[in-house]
Amino acid sequence: MALSPQWLDELRMRTTLSAVIGRTLRLTKAGREFKACCPFHNEKTPSFYVNDEKGFYHCFGCEAHGDAIRWLTDQRGMPFMDAVKELAAEAGMEVPAPDPRAAQRAEKRASLHDVTAAAQDWFVGNLKSADGAQARAYLGRRGFSDATIREFGFGYAPEDRQALKRALGKFDEPMLIESGMRISVEDKEPYDRFRGRLMLPIHDMRGRVIAFGGRVLDPEGKPKYLNSPDTPLFDKGRTLYNLHRAAPAARQSGRMIVVEGYMDAIALANAGIREAVAPLGTALTENQIELLWRQVERPILCFDGDNAGQRAAMRAIARVLPMLRPAHSLAIVRMPAGKDPDDLIREKGVAAIEELLARPASLLDMLWEFEKAAAPLDTPEDKAGLKARLLDHVEAIQHPDIRALYKRELLERFSALAFPPRPPREFQPRGDWKKGNFRQPAPALTPEARASLTRAMQGGARDALTRAVIAGLVRFPDQILRHEEALGDLARRDQNVGSAIDLLLEAAETLDLSAQSTISLERGLPAPPEKAHFAFLDEGTDPGDAREDLAEAVSLLVERPALEAALAAATARFERDPEGSIAEQTRLRERLLALNERLKRFGRRKAAAIGESES
Repeated sequence: MALSPQWLDELRMRTTLSAVIGRTLRLTKAGREFKACCPFHNEKTPSFYVNDEKGFYHCFGCEAHGDAIRWLTDQRGMPFMDAVKELAAEAGMEVPAPDPRAAQRAEKRASLHDVTAAAQDWFVGNLKSADGAQARAYLGRRGFSDATIREFGFGYAPEDRQALKRALGKFDEPMLIESGMRISVEDKEPYDRFRGRLMLPIHDMRGRVIAFGGRVLDPEGKPKYLNSPDTPLFDKGRTLYNLHRAAPAARQSGRMIVVEGYMDAIALANAGIREAVAPLGTALTENQIELLWRQVERPILCFDGDNAGQRAAMRAIARVLPMLRPAHSLAIVRMPAGKDPDDLIREKGVAAIEELLARPASLLDMLWEFEKAAAPLDTPEDKAGLKARLLDHVEAIQHPDIRALYKRELLERFSALAFPPRPPREFQPRGDWKKGNFRQPAPALTPEARASLTRAMQGGARDALTRAVIAGLVRFPDQILRHEEALGDLARRDQNVGSAIDLLLEAAETLDLSAQSTISLERGLPAPPEKAHFAFLDEGTDPGDAREDLAEAVSLLVERPALEAALAAATARFERDPEGSIAEQTRLRERLLALNERLKRFGRRKAAAIGESES
């Protein structure tokens, strides 16, 4: 019976290893692991550890290592299929029925392994021959030691289009094509995929060669790096280069490093940092992230310092956000501009890269810094765009607690950026201070100013929210200067309330905020008819909550016209260049719809508050 690797992985994930081992061996909790005296050799001090998160046991004394299936076969002496059936029954999984075609495919995989193993031996031999002189010179320039060259299996593929075919003549042509070693084209003779390249084998977790990567040696050659295609042996989205070597090293160091390419992983290993892996020509996939999390909870991304490297890091962040779960995330190291790990090691030594790896940025920090630097932040529209981008990322997070914590942290950072604390004003004594009146009098509005505010409150403002915000600022004048930039933008956009806002800003300049002054309104202003719909105008609302509610109302008030203006501009550009701006229009419309939803939620929240107060 042939069981697919995917099915066996699912079985392992559904099995609690400590529960299986604990039936026949007494385990003691040790942090996140369990420990015991090893059952495979005599010892008095426990060196046998079981890790449920990573799904394996390991003895540091005799090097016994395996998963739940291996435990049943090695410790209890069960046949492989009996062990699988017992675990499957406990996990509620059905063992696949015998499938002759699956067995045939398994046999073919074994045959393809023979092809890749033979090709690897041939590539290694070529490197040592006269034809491999250029490849050996390149390795010398990279500073790779002989031990590293042997360990990673460097080889060489000659330029001849039929050289591999002749060397591996014992294998049929279809098998060479299916293994990815040869390319078949219509009406022409198949030819070798790898030619004139420095060759590197790609292994599975059992250390078997399943594919190859080749680096061009001719400076004019393209592409620079060439990988095997997907085959029955090789799925690049489910494979991490060097994982079979890096995983044992990661168990010792407690960290796993993800670099951009396999030459970077080899450079780190050459410098003594052996727990490095690399994706294979694709952005980091969900399957690869899960592979990393089986080794460590917080892998470190260490991508190049150029723009492409930073974009790759952000693609990885976007991919991992929906997958975040407690204690599992990513950390990010930002390389110096224009440098990759190999460059940094050669120029400044391994200590320089270790220093960076010792203080990686968190995923949240990297997300904030990237979006903050993605566009200028000169106008309220720019800042509103930053907030929208941050919230888009937050919405991608599936875990509710993590999503809420990310939202709170990012919005706090945004508020600190958008509304920085104003510097303390220079103290100017007033006449009343000389008379012993140490509380600054409340500024009174002139009849003309009061009339201007009254007009705005009675309908000059374009909608209820604008009128309510003006009334809220009169009630909480200490919030006026906090929103000075946003209010100034609103005054420029809406001439009907411009003079009223200018008057509020002018009055706020004279407030003694430490004495909690208010604006003197003599007989007061007329309340907007919608007063009951806004909690910040309700006398019964906690002042702190009212101020936060008012801040959200100001934000909504400013964001909407900014988005409407941007959409109008994009629509105008669409008439001149339809293809160039349709995506921009779509994005702006989506953001406008999201803003309208926020406005609706804001209104519903007020309605709920009314119902509670009336009941």
